[in-house]
Amino acid sequence: METQTQALKVFLADDSAMIRQRVASLLAEQAAGMAIVGEGVTPRACIEGILATHPDVVVLDAQLEGGQGLEVLRAVKPAAPEIAFVVFSNNAGPAYRKRYLGAGASRFLDKSADFDQLAAAVTAAAHPASPSQLSS
Repeated sequence: METQTQALKVFLADDSAMIRQRVASLLAEQAAGMAIVGEGVTPRACIEGILATHPDVVVLDAQLEGGQGLEVLRAVKPAAPEIAFVVFSNNAGPAYRKRYLGAGASRFLDKSADFDQLAAAVTAAAHPASPSQLSS
């Protein structure tokens, strides 16, 4: 019997088409088995798209067209707590990090300094360590 590995489903929530394209290319190059299942520019479009596509991980910018990524995180987490969020933003100050991680984001990366860590962060967010793995 053959076992098939299902692609890791990723949703891109960023108001910059250039960044979405760059992230999609990076994930395709660095992480085999990832599929972009949707993209959103505004908080509302992101929330609707995420709930419709039910990705494993959302790559979320703090600033979206007409609102903030925090709106998306706060709307989706209660409805679908199993979806992981990796915040990927230029607004990477301590207050932003605290706010997003406190609202349920798995990781918070700075676009200007952590671009090369994104694929690993997405993979890690999708497969969090269980408590028994953390203690060993």
